[in-house]
Amino acid sequence: MDIKIHKEGEFQFVDEGEGNVIMLLHGLFGALSNWIGVVKRFSKKYRVLIPMLPIYGMNMKKPDLDGLVDFLEKFISFKNINEMILMGNSLGGHLGLIYTLRHPHMVRQLVLTGSSGLFENTMGGSFPRRGSYEYIKERVEYTFYHPETAAKELVDEVFDTTRSIPKCLKIVSIAKSAQRHNMAKDITRIKVPTLLIWGLNDTITPPMVAHEFNNLIPNSKIRFIDNCCHAPMMEHPEKFNDILENNLIA
Repeated sequence: MDIKIHKEGEFQFVDEGEGNVIMLLHGLFGALSNWIGVVKRFSKKYRVLIPMLPIYGMNMKKPDLDGLVDFLEKFISFKNINEMILMGNSLGGHLGLIYTLRHPHMVRQLVLTGSSGLFENTMGGSFPRRGSYEYIKERVEYTFYHPETAAKELVDEVFDTTRSIPKCLKIVSIAKSAQRHNMAKDITRIKVPTLLIWGLNDTITPPMVAHEFNNLIPNSKIRFIDNCCHAPMMEHPEKFNDILENNLIA
């Protein structure tokens, strides 16, 4: 299944299917294609929306979490959405947490997978190191339990991004903003049903992070996928989708 990317005004996005809305948010080095398995399965019964977050490809006045959440609010208003299932991976989960706290009436259910917001083991070193393809390849592979999941196209895309000094600076700014914004004291106020789908072998947001989210968010439940790291929807799309389908609020 090919994902069609729509362009309207300042927004680029995927919009597939009809019905109740599932809004998907990608991570710092993520792409719309990360969610292709979810789009394929759930666009048969739901309207699946994925905005391209302005992390490095579009103008962004504030390269931080607040700027990204402001952008998300504008997109949701632009698409005239009034209720949704909100799902985020990594940085996208962090944005989902902030948005849910700001607009609890808009979120029917929150789904987090490998979310930042409590603890995140960053790329480390001279993140992101420019000019070294092997370094970037190693760090992208680190995201997956099976390194071969990191296809050459994905490595090439990240490498091309990190070759740009302005893009690197923007990425670093957003990453630092996420590291500073610990949400342990805030997420106890989240009342919407929350589903945590986590890789049991996640090295970036380890399983202890999922357990901590589960402890702090009152109405939450957790499901683990074995032999899986930081992006379950990419590494084990069928298992991820089965868990999601069995736990979505009708």
